Parts: sequence; structure tokens; C-alpha cells
Amino acid sequence: MGFPPDSDTMAARYLAEAIETATPPERLIMLFDRLEVDLANAKAGFMTGDNFTVNEHLVHAQEIVAALRVTLDVTVWPEGAQLAGLYNLWQSELLAANMEKDPGRLSLVTEMVTEVAATWRAARDRAYAPSMATVP
Repeated sequence: MGFPPDSDTMAARYLAEAIETATPPERLIMLFDRLEVDLANAKAGFMTGDNFTVNEHLVHAQEIVAALRVTLDVTVWPEGAQLAGLYNLWQSELLAANMEKDPGRLSLVTEMVTEVAATWRAARDRAYAPSMATVP
């Protein structure tokens, strides 16, 4: 690596540090942010007939959903079983959307992801909002 580091190296270092220092709720939001980007990029690929782009982003979206599912501990949070079922549905729909090149399946998943992501963001915002008791 030369000096000064190139912009790609700096960006990668910044991202790695952001992930390492993020709280668990922030990491969850980061995953959903990237999942939404992948779904939007796959949709754009469908619209232009670019199957390479569709495949690339749907595969990455599946990897994110798998990570979400694997890190969900239903022994600690039994209600998480319903969320695990939703993640499993997303996995199968994303796989089918990719295999069948079916943008309708992608739209279904995108709608659900958008709703769940908004819920997680709202929960994070409530959990990390300054207490009203400290306001003068």
C-alpha cells in the first residue's frame, strides 16, 4: 500500500471502522440499509433487462437476509420466531425472483423489507432518544 492511501483504501477503512464501532442496533440498521440498496439495484436491473445486475444484487440481498436470520436468537427472544419465518420467506422469494427473473417477487419482498426496516429504525430512535426528563 502506497502513501497516501488511495480513496478506495480509505473508504474501506472508514467502513470497517464504522461497523466495528457501531452499536448492535446501528449494525442492524446498516444491514437493512444495504439490503434496501441491493433490492433497489436489482429492481433497476430488472427494468433495464440487465440480468447480471439482477443476479449480483439479489445474491447479495440473500446473503444479508441469511446473516439477519443466523444472528436472530429465538432462545433469547422467543417472539423472534415470527421474524425468522419472515426472513425465511424473504430468502425463498429472493431466490425465486432471481431464478425465474420475476420482478413481482422482488416487489413483494421490497415492500416487506421497507416496513420492517422502518420499524427497526423507529425502535432505534426511541431507544436512543434523549430522555425528556433531562430537558430543562
